[in-house]
Amino acid sequence: MPSPTSIGLADINIESYIYFGAGAAVAWQLADPGVGRGVARHSQTLRRPLSRLRATMSYIYAVSLGTDEDRAAIARHVNRAHVPVQGEGYNAFDRDLQLWVAATLYRGAVEMYTLFVGPVPAASREAVYRQAWAFGRTLQVDDAQWPATADAFEMWWESRQASLRVDDEVRAYLQAVLSGGAPWYLRPALPLQAFVTRALLPAHVRAMFGLPWTAVDARRWQRFQRWAPRLYWMQPRWLRHLPARHFLARLRAQADP
Repeated sequence: MPSPTSIGLADINIESYIYFGAGAAVAWQLADPGVGRGVARHSQTLRRPLSRLRATMSYIYAVSLGTDEDRAAIARHVNRAHVPVQGEGYNAFDRDLQLWVAATLYRGAVEMYTLFVGPVPAASREAVYRQAWAFGRTLQVDDAQWPATADAFEMWWESRQASLRVDDEVRAYLQAVLSGGAPWYLRPALPLQAFVTRALLPAHVRAMFGLPWTAVDARRWQRFQRWAPRLYWMQPRWLRHLPARHFLARLRAQADP
């Protein structure tokens, strides 16, 4: 297991362990009423889960690992997809909603790094946070919308908890995603993904989505935290980084004339 003294956002997001945090990031996004309503009513995840996964991961990789051209290409794609996503109480071009989505991607990356490596090095904490602003900048979020420091972000994140709400429509949507929103060849991994998603969410968010958590789950989670990082770092570097390189290559091939 690496123990670097300095890292960047790219060092986190190039690692495949970020996939373990995908479900929790989605749940956090949906917990905002505006985001939840827009996603539940317009997302293609349940009908075309693989396409949605490709779009999401291409966005994360382009922003955190790609070039300016990659970021411009993914921004065009996302903006086109967002055009029809509007209705009562939500609009995909709402900068505050976009900020919340970007914030979940930053927080999720840090959480996965902490789980698989350890706390983000103090010398890198502000740099990683500032680099994550690109998640919003690639959309319509202005840098000035972000809390000024990583500590200020944590205070802002806690203050946002009071505004989170989940209705029946959004609750049913997330439960459907966790129970079957994957092609057949990925379905064997769904129980583990659903378990890690439940584990990563705090009790009040699990309750909003009607997700169970038992003493048996807590013991299983302790074992996962002990063994998953060890098994992950036994994998060769090329395999750990393969998804990032694949999705970036695919994005670039699609952008070529």
